[in-house]
Amino acid sequence: MTLALKTPLLTTKILDQRSRTLHDLRISVTERCNFRCPHCMPLEAAQDQSNLLACDDYLAINDIVRIAHIATKLGVSKIRLTGGEPLLRADLVDLVYKLEQLDPSMDIALTTNGYLLSKHLFALKAAGLKRLTISLNGLDEKTFHQMNGHRYNLKTVLEAIQNAEKAGFSPLKINVVVQRNINEKAILKLVEYFRGTPHILRFIEYMDVGTQNGWTIDQVVYAQNIFNMIHARYPLQALEENYPGETARRYAYEDGKGEIGLIASVSDPFCHTCNRLRLTPDGKLYTCLFAREGIDLKRKLLEGASDDEILETIKKAWQDRKDAYSQERCRFLAKNEKSKKIEMYKIGG
Repeated sequence: MTLALKTPLLTTKILDQRSRTLHDLRISVTERCNFRCPHCMPLEAAQDQSNLLACDDYLAINDIVRIAHIATKLGVSKIRLTGGEPLLRADLVDLVYKLEQLDPSMDIALTTNGYLLSKHLFALKAAGLKRLTISLNGLDEKTFHQMNGHRYNLKTVLEAIQNAEKAGFSPLKINVVVQRNINEKAILKLVEYFRGTPHILRFIEYMDVGTQNGWTIDQVVYAQNIFNMIHARYPLQALEENYPGETARRYAYEDGKGEIGLIASVSDPFCHTCNRLRLTPDGKLYTCLFAREGIDLKRKLLEGASDDEILETIKKAWQDRKDAYSQERCRFLAKNEKSKKIEMYKIGG
């Protein structure tokens, strides 16, 4: 494949069955992780190594770039690299560089738990990474360990946040999954820690991604309750969304000391504006975070499919898309149905 470097791409906008436009491509580069967060990759589930891919089964970075290049022709203008923990992939910096070469306007972001981040920051910046999201589910060692499966220490992640700012990544997005009776008390501590900085805390309702995390509805702390808790201490005012399909509802502190976001994926689903397509480490294409099955693009590549054939496969997948799991969740709960879904660490957040 020959890429036209630094040349803006001509795109065709496509709509799915609910009139949603394709905009984002989320690429999970590895399903492996150095944490064992119970809400994503519980230790007891991860101990069964037969469920993990061999690294030889992963897409090579040139194949990832090829698929991304084709997807941009269908309207993708934002790429987020996820995992697992993406910094466990040795060629991640090279991947960022090659993706950045596709189009100078490409928005390339990375989601990481931050533990391995500091030593890669300047290389990632030089390669063309534009934005960083760091997961941080607690601000004391006990809560931090409980939320990450009792792995490693909090200090290293907090230092990575400071180093990321020094490397030119600002503002950062700090993602916080909130789980009832585990890290609710961390909410105000995190607010107080990050108020007055350029960084944006985003509180996320605990979701039933996959089937291994033992999710139940009573473990969810609703976004409205999180808002009320923060608003009572530090008054908030609503902000306009940055772009159509943004997942977080945005709020600013009335005293001007920063911004937070609330991702109400359970209590107020945003399926109607979801514009994201997902690619797994082994090259399967998914049209929903909660999907059961994907389309095997890697097999098509191995069979010698042309760029046009890959484009038509992606195009058809999007145009056939009807997914709205979060809006239909209550129906599954009412019937006590257990829906088989791909695991979070395989598809990326």
